[in-house]
Amino acid sequence: MELILDRVSKQYQNKIAVDRISLKLQEGVYGLLGANGAGKTTLMRMICGILRPTGGTITFDGLDVSCEDYRSILGYLPQDFGYYPDFTGMDFLLYMAALKGLPKSCAKRRAAQLLELVDLRDKARQKIRTYSGGMKQRLGIAQALINDPKLLVLDEPTAGLDPKERVRFRNMIAKIGKENIVLLSTHILSDIEHIADTVLMMKSGQLIYQGNRENGRKDLESFYMEQFEEE
Repeated sequence: MELILDRVSKQYQNKIAVDRISLKLQEGVYGLLGANGAGKTTLMRMICGILRPTGGTITFDGLDVSCEDYRSILGYLPQDFGYYPDFTGMDFLLYMAALKGLPKSCAKRRAAQLLELVDLRDKARQKIRTYSGGMKQRLGIAQALINDPKLLVLDEPTAGLDPKERVRFRNMIAKIGKENIVLLSTHILSDIEHIADTVLMMKSGQLIYQGNRENGRKDLESFYMEQFEEE
């Protein structure tokens, strides 16, 4: 299992948002860090096939990012995921399962499992507009997992979660990362410290660091601040 980014770039008129990034990701959890405007979300959206790179290629085990088979192995949670407020939690997950092509015979079972996993089983029949911010975020995590993805891309997934929910999420992601590729972008450094096998840092569209979260010199927060002290 391998996600390969080969000299991937994205340019908007005179601004280069992502500048010739090359990466090779295998099973594990990758924590993506960077200041606002560093290019993290643009990079993740290209990995998910939402944005087309200006240059370079993205493939997963030989599958190009634009092909249907690629989308079938992908799970994605954007910073602001779209939902229908009058859907119930269960209805929303069944809808997402249908979009992903899951057979009806297993979609309901999978949705029920995920609602249990994110502690929303008792709220499954309530409309999403009645959910708190943290509950909506947990539902977003569930929809990203609906097709049991081999590649899971998460953009600020713990935003709005309380400390107990965040610990539950960390444990879940650490388990998923043992057999799949997880790319996690967050401003919460403790999330990266607890679960990321590899830390990636972006600055001005470029990848400036890739390595083990224990960099051998100082704690992650001090190391991160050192890289961005000029910003």
